[in-house]
Amino acid sequence: MTVENFYEYIRGDYVGTKARLMTDERILRFVNKFPADGSYRLLLDSIASSNVEEAFRAAHTIKGVAQNLGFTALYLSSQEVTEILRSGSLDVAAKMPELTKYYELTIDGINKLNS
Repeated sequence: MTVENFYEYIRGDYVGTKARLMTDERILRFVNKFPADGSYRLLLDSIASSNVEEAFRAAHTIKGVAQNLGFTALYLSSQEVTEILRSGSLDVAAKMPELTKYYELTIDGINKLNS
């Protein structure tokens, strides 16, 4: 799988990311760091323990990283969750399946990119 194919697979923005990072090698360097980020697990754990502040921080981190790396679908879904949590509400159950779908798709894409 090429880097461009990866971005198609995850519904991302290859052109914008390439314009920012300049080369596929640089993109790969940052994309390959994404799976090690613990923000998704922190988000799930924080929601489960009703810690809205930590959940917000985790969702906001996912949103920022996804935006910077051009993971458009993940960015948009995490933005919705972030805004709900920003208001102090933990009522994100309706939005989490979409965030989870695109998080898992992104991880799967990274695995395919590296295989």
